[in-house]
Amino acid sequence: MGLVRIAPSILAADFGNLQRDVEMVNQSEAHWFHIDIMDGVFVPNISFGMPVLKAITNHADKPVDVHLMIVDPDRYIKTFADLGADNLTVHYEACPHLHRTIQAIKAEGMTAGVALNPHTNVSLLEDVINDLDLVCMMSVNPGFGGQSFIDNTYKKVRQLKEMIRKHDSSCLIEIDGGVTDKNAERLVEAGADVLVAGSFVFKSDDQLDTISNLNALANQ
Repeated sequence: MGLVRIAPSILAADFGNLQRDVEMVNQSEAHWFHIDIMDGVFVPNISFGMPVLKAITNHADKPVDVHLMIVDPDRYIKTFADLGADNLTVHYEACPHLHRTIQAIKAEGMTAGVALNPHTNVSLLEDVINDLDLVCMMSVNPGFGGQSFIDNTYKKVRQLKEMIRKHDSSCLIEIDGGVTDKNAERLVEAGADVLVAGSFVFKSDDQLDTISNLNALANQ
């Protein structure tokens, strides 16, 4: 098993002290920044837009993993590349021409991810699994931080891992939503490669220590 990456979700950061929180992630044992972009249409919430993302990438010393929860993401692929995204994840449910979208992301020099909502079956990715660098498994319904973890996620992760092995794909499995020290080990055992943690990290008393502990649990 390779390195399991910890990716703090900036959606849960203190927006009044954003640079401080970005610097905290830089200094921590985290491996990536995870940034959710929401449009209020695909999900019932609006997060932040291009200027805020640019401010984050200007200060980030680690790879920036951008998760688009928006309709018609193809319009903005080049924009997010220009803003400094290293990985760009789009939602399966928002992409009628998914293969074309994946190729467009890669053409801009980013790695390509696809996110699945909790009700979306992993088998739908079979035809593109060798084109993908990452699958983001939503373990809560997308749109808001701080939600409870959906237990069916473990089964979906195992199914996806089996598909990845069957096709000899190098695709990573990312878990987004409700990740804590209570489920991290079980998620890694099921096949997770990247753990996104938002509220669990940023609402803790000692954020550096929380990230360190999560990293130790995931990579023991």
